[in-house]
Amino acid sequence: MTGATTPTGRVLVAGVGNIFLGDDGFGVEVARRLAERPLPREVQVADVGIRGVHLAFDLLDGVDLLVLADAAQRGEPPGTVSVLEVTASPESGGGDWLMDAHDMTPDAVLGLLSALGGQVGRTVVVACEPADLSAGIGLSGPVEAAVDEAVGAIERIVLARRPEHEYNKEGTPC
Repeated sequence: MTGATTPTGRVLVAGVGNIFLGDDGFGVEVARRLAERPLPREVQVADVGIRGVHLAFDLLDGVDLLVLADAAQRGEPPGTVSVLEVTASPESGGGDWLMDAHDMTPDAVLGLLSALGGQVGRTVVVACEPADLSAGIGLSGPVEAAVDEAVGAIERIVLARRPEHEYNKEGTPC
């Protein structure tokens, strides 16, 4: 059994997606920009890309907060950023991860994690409505414009869990 059910203090922000499929690279770009920003020391930012199996195994070490940045078709205008709370269930992802380990949705990652006996604390997806998921490198205009909004949303989510006294007078995490 892992320490996943015990509070770890660990926060993982994972950028998910395939940079070779246009706007599907949204999460990867969010992770890249977020990694350049000052964050609390317990926050790890990872460009997971299409390595969902690796993410599931990394989560076995336990996290109190998992934030996934990903492109997601939700029927909104392209570039719309949504913040979604996720509740994992043992049925999440079924056995789909066995068929294509490089194409794991967040549900499949959490399903694999559950199958491996792990759990995460709070899970949030910061999603962006894609405009173009066809083969090609680079984000469309609306999705590129949404990256900074997503970075800001993730910073607010991560910083909201810290007591105010853990910041210096400029508002930077200590």
